[in-house]
Amino acid sequence: MFYPDNAKELRALIDQSFRNQRFGPGRTPASTPYTNMQHKIYGIVSPHAGYIYSGAVAANGFYKISSADFQDVIMVGPNHYGIGSWVAAMKDGTWETPLGDVQVDSQMAEEIGRRSAALDFDDYAHSRDHCLEVQLPFLQYIKQDFKIVPVVLVSQKRDIAFDLGNAISQTIIEMDTLDSTLLLASSDFTHYEPNSEANRKDGELIKTILALDINRFYTVLERLNISACGYGAIATMMVAAKNLGATRGELLKYATSGEVTGDISAVVGYSSIVFI
Repeated sequence: MFYPDNAKELRALIDQSFRNQRFGPGRTPASTPYTNMQHKIYGIVSPHAGYIYSGAVAANGFYKISSADFQDVIMVGPNHYGIGSWVAAMKDGTWETPLGDVQVDSQMAEEIGRRSAALDFDDYAHSRDHCLEVQLPFLQYIKQDFKIVPVVLVSQKRDIAFDLGNAISQTIIEMDTLDSTLLLASSDFTHYEPNSEANRKDGELIKTILALDINRFYTVLERLNISACGYGAIATMMVAAKNLGATRGELLKYATSGEVTGDISAVVGYSSIVFI
């Protein structure tokens, strides 16, 4: 539903997303390797719509991390279907895309679960959702071998973000994997509002993300009634990244579906952000 099921077509669409001059980085990592990493990148915020809508925006974040030597990606996103446990990880198994298989890092998943009061292990919670799956082909495009710890949230409350974010950062520190672990929050922003409103609301929320201000993030989210679907995932990774040493976020690209398609009457907002 979100990308082609043919490997050749999928690679071509990802390549096109990277080369997009208006919404993407305008180049592919393969053709011009990004080696000038002035700051350590702790993680990214990435959209999860169909690639034709948000792929180019997402490509900005993946371009930025394309030369990072990560071996694990801890991925947190919203549970769109509300099925299974409220905070659900997988601790074993394989995720399959047209570009190949990705293994779950069982040890890291179990260590995070041991430190979190909220986290359960529940494969069923992951059985229908797309928010993490759509990140994998982009990761496979830039990196041949990595493992994942997938987490989806029904409950995205502030206390969950702190519980899970703290558990993630404590695990990374105690396993001594800071240099080899990437954080990824999967979220779209405002849903189905006029383009001008999406820009206004999302702009206010993004300011709090860039400041790594978790409390103000929830205040703005509630005050403006922002329909960002993965807000708890973003907050979780803000907590974890800040604990690990990140001092700010950097906005790489923001755009809406309306700017991509031309229909600005009811849009969805997409953002690519790195934590540095």
